[in-house]
Parts: sequence; structure tokens; C-alpha cells
Amino acid sequence: MKKIILAAIAVMGFTFANAQTTGFSKGSTFISGAVGIASEKTGDAKTNGFVIEPRVGYFVSENIALGGKLGFSSLKDADDSKTNAFTVGAFGRYYFTPASQFSVFTQLGVDYTGYKYKPGNGKSNELGVGLGLGLSYFLSNHFAIEANWAGLEYSVNNNGGHGADKTNNFYLGSDLRAVQFGVVYKF
Repeated sequence: MKKIILAAIAVMGFTFANAQTTGFSKGSTFISGAVGIASEKTGDAKTNGFVIEPRVGYFVSENIALGGKLGFSSLKDADDSKTNAFTVGAFGRYYFTPASQFSVFTQLGVDYTGYKYKPGNGKSNELGVGLGLGLSYFLSNHFAIEANWAGLEYSVNNNGGHGADKTNNFYLGSDLRAVQFGVVYKF
């Protein structure tokens, strides 16, 4: 009986010690991002595209992470029309329980995207601001899964400037059909 009690205490001690090493803390760095490809065909019309958008964050305090992202996407359709977009952005996150295995966070971000259109060499610029809600769950000391589902977004696109009407977009809501999942690696 004594051996069983000692074994149970050792397992609980290991579990407690292991739980202390998961989650984020001041000085933690993480990487995540988005990668995707798309293809659509209707009759003879075909559209192909891809996106790559890495992001990195650093915990400046126990609850606050600051970071940035770079992104590139390309979309080409059957008419040989092509749209390339380059994005640069910054974000700040507040984690409510950063040192635990499961944590809810809110994120505020600002993005700038430059678009180029061919044929015609058209250009436009977009500035966006977003406030979102998400959660992270650590699977191990270094890997976590993330989910983002609620948000408030506003963006302005100059549609090429030179007297063109600007496009203003506003979104507020939560669409549980479009939850975004990701993987995070903590250094």
C-alpha cells in the first residue's frame, strides 16, 4: 500500500511540474501563420491561387504579446487576369491565463495590403483594423492549437486612387461556421 501511495504522489508531482511548463510566460516567442492553395473550375473557366502569411509574436509581459506578420497571395483566373497582394501587419494580444494549458485571448491588429492587378498594371492599397477573440490550447510544451472566431473589422481600400471612390468595409460578428484553426510553435 505504501508503494501505491508513493507512486500516486510521484505521478501527481510530475503532472504538477509538467503543468507549470506549458503555456506562455514573459519572454516567450511564438510563430504561426497561414498557408493555403485554392482552385475553382466552372466549365472552361478556372481560377487558381495561394496565400502564405507567417506571423511571429513575443511576450513583453506575462499577459501581453506583441507581434508582426508578412503575407503574400496571388490569384489568377482563366482570362489571364492576375491579382497579387503583399500584406504587412502588427498585432497585440492580451492572454487572460497565459501560463495555463488553456487560455482565452483578445487580439487587436492593423494591416496594410498593397494590390497589383494585371493586365493593365492597376494598383490599390488597403488599410484594415481588427479586434478579435480566440483561444489557445497547449498539446505539449512547444505546440499549441489556436482557434479564432469572433471579430470586429474595418478596412478602407483606395481602389487605385486618382479620383476613384474608396471602398469602406465594416464587420461585427461571430460565425461559428468559419472558425479559423491554427498551430502555434513556442520557442
